[in-house]
Amino acid sequence: MEIVVLDGYTENPGDLSWGPLQKLGNVTVYDRTSTVDSPLIAKRLKGAEIAVTNKTPISRAVIDACPDLKLIAVLATGYNVVDYGYAAQKGIPVVNVPSYGTQIVGQYAVGLLLEICSHYGHHDRTVKEGKWEKSDDWCYWDFPMIELYGKTAGIIGLGRIGQATARILNAMDMKVIACDPQECEEGRKVAEYVGLDELFSRSDVIFLHCPLFPGTEGIINRTNIEKMKDGVIIINNSRGPLIVEKDLAEALNSGKVYAAGLDVVSTEPIRGDNPLLYAQNCIITPHISWAAQAARQRIMDATAENIRAFLEGRPIHVVNM
Repeated sequence: MEIVVLDGYTENPGDLSWGPLQKLGNVTVYDRTSTVDSPLIAKRLKGAEIAVTNKTPISRAVIDACPDLKLIAVLATGYNVVDYGYAAQKGIPVVNVPSYGTQIVGQYAVGLLLEICSHYGHHDRTVKEGKWEKSDDWCYWDFPMIELYGKTAGIIGLGRIGQATARILNAMDMKVIACDPQECEEGRKVAEYVGLDELFSRSDVIFLHCPLFPGTEGIINRTNIEKMKDGVIIINNSRGPLIVEKDLAEALNSGKVYAAGLDVVSTEPIRGDNPLLYAQNCIITPHISWAAQAARQRIMDATAENIRAFLEGRPIHVVNM
């Protein structure tokens, strides 16, 4: 079985083994493949029966150019990099990894919030630059220190990751409310379900943990920001297009939104003209919430199991059939 990995570096920069996949076939790994060069993608997949991708797109044109393809495996939960509808028409299952980073993504979301509240990195730098040594006082702080105890956190999207975040916030004695069209008993254990407008009006901090659908795209926009408390904090390590970036930048610069912690943006890698790069009190990290070694190992193991199950005639985690 010929298996080609199109962009293996972010999944495995050298601290994991491709062994679980190599047990299943002849594996060719490319660290990176251009995301815009369809002919190159097709060339690298020539003869491949199984394509493995993270962010390299597999389009209709690529699928047509690769008649040997039998399976497309995505090294992630999101699978919109594949024209999965057309793949289904061609009888090619697309499989993903539905759950691998629940805990680390929740941890990272709260970490972004804690950095906003206490500015650990800034104060570490200023101490090492000599500011504390030269201080007339026994301590100093360059930003307001924010206590989260008793404040209200609103979570948009209370699935696995939203619930993981909620459990951490509960441990911090925050009041947790959530909006999700699919209410469940597990969610009720960690949060109070409310409508979206109520979440906007009550929350001191808003976390985005919802998938990107037409109904959620641009959910953080000028109109909805106006419904929020003055000085609200917004955290997003879900999907960049959930936010209308121009509207959030304006709200940050006006002070309506006190701060934002973002691990995702609308176009990745970020472009130099993104207005959030120049907004006040905006932390941006390069889409690394998922990247702990333990989480990447789970991706590797789950992808191998997806391929093994397909080869055994019992496909699992199929998203397009």
